[in-house]
Order: sequence, then structure tokens, then C-alpha cells
Amino acid sequence: MDALRQAEVVILLMMVMVGLTAIARKLLIPYPILLVLGGLALGLLPGMPDVALEPDLVFLVFLPPILWSAAYGTSLRDFKDNARPIALLALGLVVATTLAVAWAAQALLPGIGWAAAFALGAIVSPPDAVAATAIGRRLSVPRRVVVILEGESLVNDASALILYRAAVAAVVTGAFSLGGTLLSFVISSLAGVAIGVAVSALAIWAMRRSHDSLSEIGMSLVAPYAAWVLAERAHVSAVLACVAGGIYLRQHFSEVATAATRVQARAIWEQFVFLLNGAIFVLIGLQVGVLRGTVLSGRIGTLLWYGLVISLVAVGVRLLWVPLGMVLPRLLVPSIRRNDPLPHWPQVFLIGWTGLRGIVSLAAALALPVRTASGDPFPYRGEIIIITFVVILVTLVVQGLSLTPLVRLLRLPDEDVLEREERRAREHAVTRALARLDGLGGEPWVVPEHLERIKGVYAKRLERLTGGTEGEPETMEGTDDFRRLRAHALAAERHALIELRDEEVISDEVLHRLEHEVNLQAVQAGLGEFQMPRRRGRASPA
Repeated sequence: MDALRQAEVVILLMMVMVGLTAIARKLLIPYPILLVLGGLALGLLPGMPDVALEPDLVFLVFLPPILWSAAYGTSLRDFKDNARPIALLALGLVVATTLAVAWAAQALLPGIGWAAAFALGAIVSPPDAVAATAIGRRLSVPRRVVVILEGESLVNDASALILYRAAVAAVVTGAFSLGGTLLSFVISSLAGVAIGVAVSALAIWAMRRSHDSLSEIGMSLVAPYAAWVLAERAHVSAVLACVAGGIYLRQHFSEVATAATRVQARAIWEQFVFLLNGAIFVLIGLQVGVLRGTVLSGRIGTLLWYGLVISLVAVGVRLLWVPLGMVLPRLLVPSIRRNDPLPHWPQVFLIGWTGLRGIVSLAAALALPVRTASGDPFPYRGEIIIITFVVILVTLVVQGLSLTPLVRLLRLPDEDVLEREERRAREHAVTRALARLDGLGGEPWVVPEHLERIKGVYAKRLERLTGGTEGEPETMEGTDDFRRLRAHALAAERHALIELRDEEVISDEVLHRLEHEVNLQAVQAGLGEFQMPRRRGRASPA
């Protein structure tokens, strides 16, 4: 395919992606599902050129910013509070699924060998971060369910890819060491986290010394790719490098970037990740044209059946593992039983049912080597790729489409945890702003009329909050002294919100929401380019 033809195909795919996303939102269907089906339909059209998915391209171009963005939006407090169920899913369930799928593959594909069967198990074991985030957040489900699913999807890719590489190495070289694999997992995980934190720390250091919004946003876009490449070069977990880097950057970004930068970065990142997500799911569907030549056409029907069986095994293991993981720790450890009562069974079932596979599984299958070290073909490579594709379609389309009616059927209780945290945070931020304004009353540059006017605005807002109602944020303009007072008040609000997050009183999600409102007020008041005052030492309006 020449360069012009490739450009035309890319433009066509972008048009299809945007159009299908709009239709999905109109029909209230999770957009990843419709994009996969649209790509599948395009791939079956006569005359449609094959669009081969390069695994290295997926891992390098798509995954770093998507994982980084998902981690950036993760509440560290909620992640730590649910570390046990997340670990049981991201580590224990990945191993259990790998073993169960390997056993089923041995029964379905005689001669595949245990190493290649384990490779297939590792490929289909991790649910997809993109699908979990895209589908989970749009449904009205309890907050803890979303936190567990998103936390699992951030970590499980790392454990699955380490198992995958060990299994592939065993096929290629004929050697396998359980102890070496476990040691590799520990070292790879710790080193990956260290690299991600180091890259974020370097980006934060550079942002502190930059006074240009575009440069700061550019640093945030480059950071995930830097973390991924460095981790890959060091042969450690690039997935955990991006996860750790995104979480660490979120904890400090508010202190180093101006309000205008934060507003612009949010818009740019949302659009960037949206385009990447959309392209991924369309490309998954388009692989049907490429996969047709992977195995003999006469075996396609049999392999589709095998793929359905493997899908049922993967889904069944998850449905068994999740309730066991919820019940057994509480039976064995009394402190867990006291401090963390068993969730409602509808929530447990929803977590068990939501295990959608996606791009990581497909890229890992396509990345299987063609030949072993001895020159022999990699056993059942084509069959593994086809089976993986079927598992993705079954879990993403069938389970994905069932989630909305399932949530309605389960009648999950409404939660107002975030709303209560948000109201408390608003009240605290306004109180801190009033205290800061009172402290500025003796400054020589303060105009009393300006001070009273701003204090009156905050007093009315506090009255509305404590009275149970809330008005629209105010936009105020005036002289430089007036704007300086306004900057101090907004900085006090932002500092108060960050402190509440650091003290784990509110989640990062509440901080993101309220901080964005403060950022917009700063931009509207003409204060968007001021640097945020530090929380330690003497603060100046910035």
C-alpha cells in the first residue's frame, strides 16, 4: 500500500471512528463495542485493504498514554483502600486464568505443549484497562466497583505480560524456571515503578522551571513515552512504569502548573486519549481481514468453537474466583471481617462478570514469534491468534452489551459518597479562602472595598453550602489589586482541596472536579497565567 493510499485509509478510519462514537452515545451503547463491530464490518468489506496491527506499534504508541491517563485519574486513596481485592484480581486471578486456559487448550489442541498453552492463558487472562474505564465509568455502579475494576486493569497487564514472556521463552528455548520467573516478576515490578516515579519527578522538576503552557503540556505528553522506553530498555515492567508515573504526576501537577495550563492540559489529554481509544477498537475489528490468512480456511469454524470454549473458561474462572476472593479472606482473617464487611452480592457478581479483554491480548498474540530457537514453527501460533480474537469479541461485545441491562436488573444501590465529599470540600475551601482574605486585611496594598466585596461573595457561597443549596461560580473583574486579592483567595481554595486529598479526606476524583472549577474561575478572572503559590513558606499570589 503506497503512502497516499495509507493516508486515505487513516482518514477513513478517523471518520468512521468519530461517526460510530456519536452513534454509540446516541444509542447509549458503550462506544468500544460499536467501534469493534464497525471495524469488523469494514474488515469484511470486499476490496478493503488489510490493515495489519503491528504489536510493537501498539505497545509503544497506544499503551503508554492510555495507561498514564488512566493512572492519572486514579484515586491513590481509593487504590490503597482496595489494595487487597485489586491484588487478588490483578495477580491471583491472572495466574488462575492462565492455568485454567492452559488446561483447556491442552484438551482442545493436542500437541500444543504446556508452554504454548500457558502462553495462550497469559494472553487472554488480563481484562483491558481501556474497556474497563470506557464502560465502567458511564454506568451507574457503586464507586468501589469502579475503583476495583480500574485498579485491576492497571496492574494485571504487568503480571500477565511477565507470565507471557516466560511462557514464550520456554517455547522458544525449551527452558523454564519457576523461581526465575518469580524473581523476575518482583525485580521487574519494583524497577518499573522506580523508573515511572523518576520520569515523573524529572518532568515535575522541569515544569517548575518552565513558564510556558505549551511546553508544560508537551512534557506531560512525552513523559509516558519516556517511562515506557526506559523501562523496555531496562527489561522491566513498562506497564507499571506508566501506572506509577501517572499516579505520581497527579499528586504534584497542581502545584507546578498554572491554572491555564491545567485547563488546557485537561482538554488536550481528553481528546488525545479519546482518539487513541477509538483507533484501538476500530483496529481490533479490522484484524478480521488479516487473520483470515493465519490458518487454513477449513479450520476457521473449528477454531471459532475453540475460542468460544476458551472464552467460557476465562469467564467461568472469574465468576468463581471473585466471590471466593471476597469470602475467604473474611473467613480466615477476623480483622478483615470486622473492618471490611462483605459487599452486597450484586456488586460481587458485577465485578465477576466485568472482565472484558482488549488490545493488550491481541497485541500479545500477534507478537508471538514465528519460529523457535531450533528453527521449528512456533506451535499453534495461528490457532492462538484466532482463539484470542474470539475471546476478545465474546467478552467485549457479548459481556459489554449485557452490562447496561445487568446493572438495571441488579438494582444496585445509589451512592452519594463523592457528593458528600464534594460538599465537604467546597465548604472547607471557601472557609480557607475567607481565612486567607481576613489575613490580608492589614496589607498596605489591599483596598478595603475590594476586600469586603470578595469576602461577601465567599460568605454568600458558604451560606448556600451550609443551607443545602449551591449557586453558580462567580466571575469577578477589577483592578490589579482586586485581581491580586482574587488570586490569593483562589490559591487558598486550591491549597485546601489538595490538603484534603493528601489527608485522604476526599478522593482524587473529587479533587479533579473541584480543582477544575477553580481553574476555570482563575482563567475567567484573567489569572490563568499566574503560577500557583507554594503551600509551604510564604505564599505570594501567583
